[in-house]
Amino acid sequence: MKYFGTDGFRGEANKVLTVEHAFRIGRYLGWYYGKDHKAQVVIGKDTRRSSYMFEYALCAGLTSSGADAYMMHVTTTPSVSYIARSDDFDCGIMISASHNPYFDNGIKLLNSAGEKMEESVLEGIEKYLDSEDDIPYAVRENIGRTVDYASGRNRYIGYLISLATRSYKGKKIGLDCANGSTWQMAKSIFDALGADTYVIGNTPDGLNINIECGSTHMEHLQKFVLENHLDAGFAFDGDADRCLAVDEKGNIITGDHILYICSKYMKEKGKFGDSKVVTTVMSNMGLYKALDELNIGYEKTDVGDKYVAENMRQNGHLLGGEQSGHIIFGNLANTGDGLLTAIKLMEAMTETKQPLSTLAAPVVIYPQQLTNVEVDDKDSTMECEEVRDAVVRAEKELGDRGRVLLRKSGTEPVLRVMVEAQTEELCSQYVDMIIDAMRTAGKLVKVR
Repeated sequence: MKYFGTDGFRGEANKVLTVEHAFRIGRYLGWYYGKDHKAQVVIGKDTRRSSYMFEYALCAGLTSSGADAYMMHVTTTPSVSYIARSDDFDCGIMISASHNPYFDNGIKLLNSAGEKMEESVLEGIEKYLDSEDDIPYAVRENIGRTVDYASGRNRYIGYLISLATRSYKGKKIGLDCANGSTWQMAKSIFDALGADTYVIGNTPDGLNINIECGSTHMEHLQKFVLENHLDAGFAFDGDADRCLAVDEKGNIITGDHILYICSKYMKEKGKFGDSKVVTTVMSNMGLYKALDELNIGYEKTDVGDKYVAENMRQNGHLLGGEQSGHIIFGNLANTGDGLLTAIKLMEAMTETKQPLSTLAAPVVIYPQQLTNVEVDDKDSTMECEEVRDAVVRAEKELGDRGRVLLRKSGTEPVLRVMVEAQTEELCSQYVDMIIDAMRTAGKLVKVR
């Protein structure tokens, strides 16, 4: 794909992703879905200044092709997914660059099931973006309209509240909204569920999304939880499709911890069946060892929540996700949902009457070192005898006390060398050994 990666068309606003791109994407979608009926498309956005510009450009493109555009305004990616599938929209659009800085933005496309858009549609859009061809404009009564659809956001909030199994009365909860999509939504949900809520990262100005806040800057929530003696804290990213947590002791609860806590709880409640936990290859060995102790199976996919979701759908698994906090509850949502993740962690805490630190304790995270190495050719370096021998040697010496992962970047001439081991020193030792093999073989350009 030239424009669309695993998480949409993303780049610096009006440099990489321009308002013309947005208009033409809207033009194509309105035409594509409107061939035999009046297309209906739901749109959400995060708090970036450029999100308004892209929202209006998309609406102009959609309506000029004859589609009706339903505007949820500032909302989360999972809420657009939920409304797209529950209200029978042809597709959903989320305007966000997730955890990126404010000057970036992105257009994420979801199908009518609220899942990431099929590649065949994305290929059609890309071909249209690069062509000089045009598609017919709607005229007269066939021109589309925009519809205020804030009610969809409110129904999504109601859906999340309905999933809670009991009141959070007496629980002190911290929320870091990343100055993004959850800045109003998160507090209202936890207030409705009875918690005493303490909020940071809830003063968006269009330029401060993800700046020293949210799931990419956990140190602020850690300090906030300790200073206010909170039971737990939850940090979201810009569009709230992921969540990381902080326990009552100020420790970070990663996506791997969350997968363990939720799978164990679901199994104990008889709600996991024969399901496996779907992870990516970047999940920590500590998670797998803890799951082995519970006799819970797992699968590994390529990096990206897109691949986790595909595996879950194909195999009927109920839970999957990434270290970064993209957690998918397969029977409740078709995409990662940070607010849902927080609610499910609260369910485990309240039902077991155990603090978050106790629930997470069995997952002992192994030290991990990830180094990006620029090489002359990714494929030939991967197949190089010296490099393969170094990887095999590292794996043999580590045995079941660590692991090695060598993988290609999807967008750069870079190989990612990752080693997990019992100590930081061992990680560095074996990463250096593999990089030295690349250098000896004449494949190394530079270590980034």
